[in-house]
Amino acid sequence: MMDLPTNISPQDQARILSEALPHMQQYDEETIVIKYGGHAMGEENLARQFARDIVLLEQTAINPVVVHGGGPQIAAMLTRLGIKSEFASGLRITDAATIEIVEMVLAGSINKQIVSHINEAGGKAVGLCGKDGNMVTATKATRTMVDPGSNIEKVVDLGFVGEPDKVDLTLLNQLIGYELIPVLAPLASSANGQTFNVNADTFAGAVAGALKAKRLLLLTDVPGVLDKSKKLIPELSIKDARKLIADGTISGGMIPKVETCIYSLEAGVEGVVIIDGKTPHAVLLELFTNQGTGTLIHK
Repeated sequence: MMDLPTNISPQDQARILSEALPHMQQYDEETIVIKYGGHAMGEENLARQFARDIVLLEQTAINPVVVHGGGPQIAAMLTRLGIKSEFASGLRITDAATIEIVEMVLAGSINKQIVSHINEAGGKAVGLCGKDGNMVTATKATRTMVDPGSNIEKVVDLGFVGEPDKVDLTLLNQLIGYELIPVLAPLASSANGQTFNVNADTFAGAVAGALKAKRLLLLTDVPGVLDKSKKLIPELSIKDARKLIADGTISGGMIPKVETCIYSLEAGVEGVVIIDGKTPHAVLLELFTNQGTGTLIHK
């Protein structure tokens, strides 16, 4: 299950595996959607550990679906090609030149690298994006921001950035449960065939909700939701989460993550966990141990 130190006795290794059994039974034949992103994606050792852990889930009769991001890799490629990015309300404005690079990096190099790691670890991964089989269709996303000069709220055109509109499970249902591991890039088409870049958390939440997944795991660069003294909050209800957003405890980039959690729970996901993807074997720690890791949000 994990890279156990050589000084652990065979008996202890067997005990660790045995103690994981009740957790494996809890998720038997269930679907787990894992949003994989952040700096863990860029570290070779963590990326290979993640791939092995995903294969282990499939080998224990769990149905993993991986959704990945790629913000840092996209930014690096845009810089390399001399394409300057504009931002509004913290979101990249994706123009016609940028969406070509986004699609190339997300559905190309990143997606196939994750697929390769999983296959190398003994799995059978299939790399797709939301455009394949009309899996995810999207509508154009808009945001409003307050102009600092006039203090007037105005609509910001983000270009080719979309919000999930519909999820068609026809293709995923052909893969899930057949020893195949879908690896999904967060790109989608509009009704008229335009390509949209979709936030990976939002994309994962929409897919998890449509699949009525047992768990949605959001791997991030932080331990989970923190209280005002910066201590981890291990568990929250939807009501608790909304209170913490209202009083400012949950702020900044954590707000859209938690809102994605709430959306997916209301769409039918049983539980959502925000965990630190930089922690070795974070997925296994959450699913197969009593302590878990990160913040669990539930109904």
